[in-house]
Amino acid sequence: MRLPETIIWSCVGIAAFLAIWTLAPILGIAPYEFVVSPAEVLKTAVAQLTDFAQLGPSLYAHAEASLKKFLLSYALAVSCGVPLGLLMGRYRSVDWLITPVFDVIRFIPPIAWVPFSILWFGTGILAPTTIVFVAAFTPCVINASRGVQLIEPVLLEASRTLGTSPLLSFWYVLLPGASTQIIAGMRIGAGLGWQSLVGAELIVGNTGLGYAMTQSVQNLDAASLIVCMLVIGATGALIDYGLAYLDRSTRKRRGANELAPV
Repeated sequence: MRLPETIIWSCVGIAAFLAIWTLAPILGIAPYEFVVSPAEVLKTAVAQLTDFAQLGPSLYAHAEASLKKFLLSYALAVSCGVPLGLLMGRYRSVDWLITPVFDVIRFIPPIAWVPFSILWFGTGILAPTTIVFVAAFTPCVINASRGVQLIEPVLLEASRTLGTSPLLSFWYVLLPGASTQIIAGMRIGAGLGWQSLVGAELIVGNTGLGYAMTQSVQNLDAASLIVCMLVIGATGALIDYGLAYLDRSTRKRRGANELAPV
């Protein structure tokens, strides 16, 4: 059975990356103290994932802490950002009222909110979760608003003519019609939120993968640092794959509904 071409090229790319990574310290391109070999990283990862008697929070505990912060803030950002975006896309008065302030706030980098979050909430869990909310909120609002603008006007007119209440119109017309754009905003927001969370944990907090990275730097432990980075990347990729699956399912369902006989 022949493997798909995409899998073959993906394996070649991974193998080439590992080869360059392995040869870099051997050939003196990078210092061994800071670019440890993949084998050493794998050994460290296995030790950290299997040594349940180690002192202090384990890698599992840090990953769990980061995920809890992210999921809490991300759910709140989606539940607030999507309805606001739908309102802005549906009603011009709401758009005119919010856009001037929103356009200023959305260009402030999420990480720039760290000093304010520390002043407001101290160094507890609310400081990094605020950064995730700010990062994920903006794409959700923008894409939801854009999704409503792309809905066929005849659908909105038909809904108004039939006397559909605003709440039912939002649920049965706006939300399904803008679903692909909404999910695209959720994917962008998830990526920005996860990256911003790690950045915030590097500065504030005493748990999470970002904090684990700072501990590795203080201990001059390059292998543990790389392990943390790989866990961060893998977790972010899994989050994006989940939202990508939701996107494909939504598009398939919408396509089936549009092609179904009336």
